[in-house]
Amino acid sequence: MIISKNADVASLVVTSIEDKPVSGSLVLKPLIRADQMTLLELHYQPGTSAPIHVHAHESLVYVVKGRVKTTVGNEVYVLGVGDVGCHPQGVPHTVEAIEESIVIEIKSPAPDLAQFLGTHEKS
Repeated sequence: MIISKNADVASLVVTSIEDKPVSGSLVLKPLIRADQMTLLELHYQPGTSAPIHVHAHESLVYVVKGRVKTTVGNEVYVLGVGDVGCHPQGVPHTVEAIEESIVIEIKSPAPDLAQFLGTHEKS
């Protein structure tokens, strides 16, 4: 796929990451996947948090709207609009929404989302 139209991508409710439950409402739109990376749009409701988890890929996160707290290893950071963070491969990390937030995430190498995310289509 060379082009992806946001309106054509189904929203998925994320229920777990690496078999650990998500707290709150996290909605994912897998916008596009290439050979080496994938681009995701994540919608967090206030207080929603991903469990601490580790991946076999690295992730870059860019805050489009709102504010999130991310823990990477033993460090805690607060990111606002326009801020970018890195979740290195193999390092425990988490994200928690301080307020309603939209985050763009790039993962590389492109993982099979079904391997580590529990999801269902948003109704």
